[in-house]
Amino acid sequence: MDYGSGGGGGSGSGGDHDPSDPSRRKKPYHRHTAHQIQRLESIFKECPHPDEKQRLQLSRELGLAPRQIKFWFQNRRTQMKAQHERDDNCALRAENDKIRCENIAIREALKNVICPSCGGPPVSEDSYFDDQKLRMENAQLKEELDRVSSIAAKYIGRPISQLPPVQPIHISSLDFRMASFDGYGVSGPSLDLELLPGSSSAMPNLPFQPVVFSDMDKSLMSDIAASAMEEMLRLLQSNEPLWIKSNDGRDVLNLETYERIFPRPNTHFKSPNVRIEASRDSGVVIMNGLALVDMFMDSNKWVDLFPTIMLFAKTIEVISNGMWGTHSGSLQLMYEELQVLSPLVSTREFYILRYCQQIEQGLWAIVNVSYDLPQFAAQCRSHRLPSGCLIQDMPNGYSKVTWLEHVEIEDKTSIHRLYRDLVHSGLAFGAERWLATLQRMCERIACLMVSNTSTQDLGGVIPSPDGKRSMMKLAQRMVTNFCTSISTSNSHRWTTVSGLNEVGVRVTVHKGSDPGQPNGIVLSAATTFWLPVSPQNVFSFFKDERTRPQWDVLSNGNAVQEVAHIANGSHPGNCISVLRAFNTSHNNMLILQESCIDSSGSLVVYCPVELPAINVAMSGEDPSYIPLLPSGFTISPDGHPDQGGDGASTSSSTEHRSMGRSGGSLITVAFQILVSSLPSAKLNMDSVTTVSNLIGTTVQHIKAVLNCPSS
Repeated sequence: MDYGSGGGGGSGSGGDHDPSDPSRRKKPYHRHTAHQIQRLESIFKECPHPDEKQRLQLSRELGLAPRQIKFWFQNRRTQMKAQHERDDNCALRAENDKIRCENIAIREALKNVICPSCGGPPVSEDSYFDDQKLRMENAQLKEELDRVSSIAAKYIGRPISQLPPVQPIHISSLDFRMASFDGYGVSGPSLDLELLPGSSSAMPNLPFQPVVFSDMDKSLMSDIAASAMEEMLRLLQSNEPLWIKSNDGRDVLNLETYERIFPRPNTHFKSPNVRIEASRDSGVVIMNGLALVDMFMDSNKWVDLFPTIMLFAKTIEVISNGMWGTHSGSLQLMYEELQVLSPLVSTREFYILRYCQQIEQGLWAIVNVSYDLPQFAAQCRSHRLPSGCLIQDMPNGYSKVTWLEHVEIEDKTSIHRLYRDLVHSGLAFGAERWLATLQRMCERIACLMVSNTSTQDLGGVIPSPDGKRSMMKLAQRMVTNFCTSISTSNSHRWTTVSGLNEVGVRVTVHKGSDPGQPNGIVLSAATTFWLPVSPQNVFSFFKDERTRPQWDVLSNGNAVQEVAHIANGSHPGNCISVLRAFNTSHNNMLILQESCIDSSGSLVVYCPVELPAINVAMSGEDPSYIPLLPSGFTISPDGHPDQGGDGASTSSSTEHRSMGRSGGSLITVAFQILVSSLPSAKLNMDSVTTVSNLIGTTVQHIKAVLNCPSS
């Protein structure tokens, strides 16, 4: 750093001169040479306070006036002191954040403590003394927090009077501002939650109940699974005449040939509205076969691997554990619920048997087939015929995966016109979407496991691999939360409240209580619309920082800058970004964003997060208690053949084959707003109107920028 500006330096020129004096403005600017600065720096390291004799010697040696030498050392000492104060301040802030997060974790742990004998909250004989001990510890913590705050205030030059409350939920500016927007106030009469039909303020009932299976039931399950495995392997390993190629190169099942080879007495459903969807696809993923099998046979890992498809999954019963280490012979009864990322498409529920078999060394087959439980027969209107995948190990830790989806669907209600072609073509729930998601998520996991990531990839902001992993976990939780928020499950019913377009804005209300979510009343609103623009171009539009102020209400019309970047895969669009808006009143607020794109579609999810919380994640601490309330966009092809469009293409042949054949895009925009931090609060109807108008304005801006008609 050059500290030799100005002949005498600012601090020695006197502070009573008028800075607007023209003679002062015309004073020539003097910059020391590199040799002079180097010599001054070397002397400063040895002696920061040279006496008059040393200053005279330096002035003769460097050809500078003694006064210049004097003020250079004064300025250098001031800069050094300021740097030390900044470092101390950062250390104190980090320590303060750590204390707050530990307090949050302790509070949450205390909420979940139960008595091992009765299942209730523990009551000890010394409860009075325990309570007094907690009060004393709380007083000590408050005293320590006040001390740290006063020290921090000393260095930043102003009192710290707006510290967030030490609770795992509402950090002050994350309340309504977490998803509220300057200029959109909320006022007016309050109404009950039940104002919105179907909105639920209670936890949903689980879609399954404990079931006891006899040995005969388990034997029947084993026979069904073995028969399904045989059928799936024939479908995966056969070509014509069982499979024929469509015009766009996809494998299409020849139903006549299939019914002749695998005769069935009748369809599973008696309704005339029954459809068969069958698709097959194959590709290479960056994960070894055994690791894939391990994730597929664990319902929790299964959901994490397909966050944009799997809404929920649970293992109901383990029929057989199989061989240890390979899962060969493992048989499970599972429940799963699948979704398309739009409130216009109903979810699909299945009770399935999942059976794993190792065919040979390095080759596994996993089959899924529906299993009829009488008590849930009326609930599921989807029946999975033998489906699954074949996993073949390849060199260098890769695997070749061949995927089969084969389902029988009874449409209880007609599919919305916007999604009818996409669903009927098999793209919405087909093998291509499953495989594309698997490839993208395996790349994400590979990036998560890499520890020697360059600082350039991290934007030079995230200090360590642990910080990178913590940020990736935080972003993954944000994406999962967003996907769940726009689902159409029974616990997430939507109500149309305005006629923005033929779809309208749909809203739902729930009470947030899970760790990592702000407690209180959360209002979710979404709408879906069609654009005559390719999905790739729409995705690029949302990713472009230069066009963001034209649609993002969080930036309030201000430009944004990416301050940290983590790559999530080979496609440059798969990444995590930390953004900062310029000229905003919320200087301590950043935007966490993750964008994902593959051959089945894309999404851009973002969420405002306070700076201290981002610092906690970047330092490698557990981000589980950072409250998130994300909003964003999902983009999918409309299922229509490409009529020329805007000619967008990608380097991936698979991506071009699916997204490139689409004539337009289906965009779902969804916002979440914390209406009140009080769980017992009433829903304010003006909040519904505000967010509905907000979505309408956002859609109009998007259409205007992309030169699309408003109707």
